[in-house]
Amino acid sequence: MNSKLTKTQQKAICSQLGNVKLNLLYKASIHGFTGAAFHQHCDNKSPTVSVGYNNSGFVFGGYTSQSFSQSGQYVNDNHAFLFSFSGEKLKKYPVSNAPYAVKMVSTCGPYFGEALVLANGNQPIVYSSPGKYYNFNAAELHGNNLNMTECEVYQVEGKSNTPGKRIIRTYRPLNSSVTQARVLLIGPVGAGKSSFFNSINSIFRGHVTSQAISGSCSTSLTTQFRTYSMKAGREGKPLPLILCDTMGLEENVGPDIDDISNILKGHLPDRYQFNPSVPLQSEAHSFCKSPGLKDKIHCVTYVLDASKISIMSSKMEEKLKTIRRKVNSMGIPQLVLLTKVDEACSMVKEDITNVYRSSYIRDVAATRVGVPLSCIIPVKNYSQELELDTNIDILLLSAAVQMLRFVDNFFDDLKPVPLAAIPAQEMTLPPPCFTDEVVCIGS
Repeated sequence: MNSKLTKTQQKAICSQLGNVKLNLLYKASIHGFTGAAFHQHCDNKSPTVSVGYNNSGFVFGGYTSQSFSQSGQYVNDNHAFLFSFSGEKLKKYPVSNAPYAVKMVSTCGPYFGEALVLANGNQPIVYSSPGKYYNFNAAELHGNNLNMTECEVYQVEGKSNTPGKRIIRTYRPLNSSVTQARVLLIGPVGAGKSSFFNSINSIFRGHVTSQAISGSCSTSLTTQFRTYSMKAGREGKPLPLILCDTMGLEENVGPDIDDISNILKGHLPDRYQFNPSVPLQSEAHSFCKSPGLKDKIHCVTYVLDASKISIMSSKMEEKLKTIRRKVNSMGIPQLVLLTKVDEACSMVKEDITNVYRSSYIRDVAATRVGVPLSCIIPVKNYSQELELDTNIDILLLSAAVQMLRFVDNFFDDLKPVPLAAIPAQEMTLPPPCFTDEVVCIGS
């Protein structure tokens, strides 16, 4: 069945309901304008969105979190609402008397509290009575045209970002002596290194968390070298990805290039306290003298604030170039993570799914970072949000998957060893790409 709702209208409805998508259950032009047909396809399925159409061009309907039935009873639903479209813009009319939000009537289609009934009395007719449990203007809702041309009912389903999560959960490094890929995060103070770890950790925990210290400050909140392992859920197994966090870079302060070199080689222990004036010496007790491949860095990711990259100082640019030269000399793959993309571009702030359409993000990435666009990944970390958002999750997971791909490049350059690779068909999440077309990331 083809949906009569446009993609923009579906998106407007879903924006009222969270991280969801709409699955078409019932279409009156196919199944019939009868209560029996409606109940056959829609009973005991919730939540639902019911939509009516008339030949005046009005699109209107209602949402309920409760399941339809044929009990003849009212059902309490304080989440229910009616809606109408003016073009592609949705107007919402919340239930005003929740105990009478929905009524279960066998001879009718969707029945919203004696206020709006679609396919009333087994006919392609709308019953409308403003003020009875829902307050709306009839002319505004349906133009006072009660003859229906179509009626659709959609089940509201949670969206899934499981492809990216599955890829990360099931990933195994190409070298059998390594069980967890180690990715080093390097960037200026406040760019969002710790927040990126917190964001990825939040996705796998199922709620927003803040394990690593993060925030806005003129000096680095991270003063130690930290290795963060994550679990697939609160009681889940450790993920095959370790994110290594460093002290934030400043023009005249930050981890010494020798300390960074020691991190890359696996010499620095977790929780090593940085001393910007003196790098850790090989004679020190905490210096790891014989690190294995599992202790070394397999990919370096530079974390840069997209809203500030255009005003980056020449000293900071030179500092990053010095680090890049060192990383290049060691043959370690490198990525760039552009954070705070919503603060850098108004179009992206309005809709995060516009991120790959943004000419500002694309141009800044190409001119200031100095690496191919395929190595630059735009993301938005969780900062002020209290709940997870699918479109944010997909950007973050795409970044993590790309890191694992680059880790594989690192192992590919080593001498052949017994392989324990993830099957190629599992690496199905497409790499990020900038385009002039709108990319609907959440679809």
